[in-house]
Amino acid sequence: MKQSIVHIALVVKDYDEAIAFYTKKLNFELIEDTYQPEQDKRWVVIAPPGSSGTTILLARASNDTQEAFIGNQSGGRVFLFLNTDDFWRDYNDMVDKGIEFVREPKEADYGTVAVFKDLYGNLWDLLQLNAAHPLAKRV
Repeated sequence: MKQSIVHIALVVKDYDEAIAFYTKKLNFELIEDTYQPEQDKRWVVIAPPGSSGTTILLARASNDTQEAFIGNQSGGRVFLFLNTDDFWRDYNDMVDKGIEFVREPKEADYGTVAVFKDLYGNLWDLLQLNAAHPLAKRV
């Protein structure tokens, strides 16, 4: 059996501001942006550059309950983990583009890591896994 997670939904306030943030500040690729008239919403999919795995579906909040979770989808914990092949290249680029890091870079047993906020306040790990890490071969 082979299965995979295709998308993770990220609740956002506005499609266009989210697209701009992820494509201009984090260098993500816009994979799809299709209007769905029957639901009056857009199907917006983004992915990190060079990624062939899970993508992010930018899902505009459609009611007050969903809006309340924008920026806090995981109760204040790190929510998403962005692995890179060059931590310092991406860290310095993100700092230059004004990304707010809330935990400075550190070396851990599994690799190099720092925590940043996206445009709504969700916490992300920027990390570069050590070659010996079990997931390093999968990413």
